[in-house]
Amino acid sequence: MDDDLLLKNFFAEVSEVERDNQVLRILSCFKLNPFEYLNLPFDASPEDVKRQYRKLSLMVHPDKCKHPQAKEAFGALAKAQQLLLDQQERDYIISQVNAAKEELRAKRKKQLKKDTASKIKSLVDEGKYEHQYEQSEEFQQELKMKVRDILTEQEWRRRKMQMRISEEEGRLKKDEEETKEMWKRKREHEEQWEGTREQRVSSWRDFMKGGKKAKKGEIRPPKLKTEDPNKSYVQRPVKRG
Repeated sequence: MDDDLLLKNFFAEVSEVERDNQVLRILSCFKLNPFEYLNLPFDASPEDVKRQYRKLSLMVHPDKCKHPQAKEAFGALAKAQQLLLDQQERDYIISQVNAAKEELRAKRKKQLKKDTASKIKSLVDEGKYEHQYEQSEEFQQELKMKVRDILTEQEWRRRKMQMRISEEEGRLKKDEEETKEMWKRKREHEEQWEGTREQRVSSWRDFMKGGKKAKKGEIRPPKLKTEDPNKSYVQRPVKRG
């Protein structure tokens, strides 16, 4: 029996309640972890991702599921698959998973120092004891929560950095607009100055020819006479007190 027929028989047996529960599960997932949406372990392969997406998407497809949020759940699954099939996005998430594992291992190492029996067993088993522990449900649950913490912290940092970048871009844009406005005013002033050039030149020429004529009723100071060497001048005596 091929996979298509198996899936068809499987969904024929799925009740509406199970479909609704799957929608609720998807919508309650941690938004930054696509593995949670597809209900897959962190070591799932791309083929596992495709297979699981096909199964879950058919289960919550709006045409088959009557839940009012089926469309939203269906979209969340599609986005999760897209992220996990994108090598760059997948590598980023896996790097955060590995960081979470290292933190849990360091914590586990400290605990073993206090528990002599577990430490001896770990040394005798040459790592098998720790490997078994990391495969346990307890460790996987701790890992899931630690990955949540790390992804949340990284997302917060990313958003803060984006805010700073946006603020800096806004400041630069404001400076650019102010600079443009300054040059605009300077250009308008120069154009205005150039536009009055003929008027200023004409006024200067009139001034050189004798200046403005006195207005009616205006008192102007007498012009000083220049000394004529051909005329003799009599110096008036200065009265002394």
